[in-house]
Amino acid sequence: MLSTDLADLKVHMADNPGAVIEDVARERKVSPRSVIEALPSSMVHIGRGEHFAAAMQDIAEWGEVTLIVHTDDAIFEFTGAVPAGEIGRGYFNLMQPKGLHGHLRHERCAGVAFVERPFMGKSSAFVAFVNADGGIMFKIFVGRDETRALRTDQLARFRQLAARIAAQPAA
Repeated sequence: MLSTDLADLKVHMADNPGAVIEDVARERKVSPRSVIEALPSSMVHIGRGEHFAAAMQDIAEWGEVTLIVHTDDAIFEFTGAVPAGEIGRGYFNLMQPKGLHGHLRHERCAGVAFVERPFMGKSSAFVAFVNADGGIMFKIFVGRDETRALRTDQLARFRQLAARIAAQPAA
């Protein structure tokens, strides 16, 4: 990306931090990772992809969260607890027979991004697992309480995990 394009993207994301990452990436013909990296530094911290399994194991202890897979064709949302998993046969396997389960190509994870930003008039916090192509594998959002506020226990866990995994400690 040219430095002028990057500067323009940073200005755009500073002015519109709640923009849908995938939409901005498509409109500007950049990767979603580039959009995340263009957010103000106080809103994003990124760790290496090698921490995929550790992040998923920690998140499995958070309770009810929302996992989102956003493709060009659909946005899938799952609200519930993320199951614990283990690495085997080349995948990170989510270990439960019903609800959310499956096999994740953890070795394609090139970054674990922790994003805290406003979205649709509310605070939001999510972990984005970024693949080797700069795309987002999936996002896991901190849950909300009965008043629709971020759950304080999960937000604390989110920030602790960010401080352990990300290159810069969470703010």
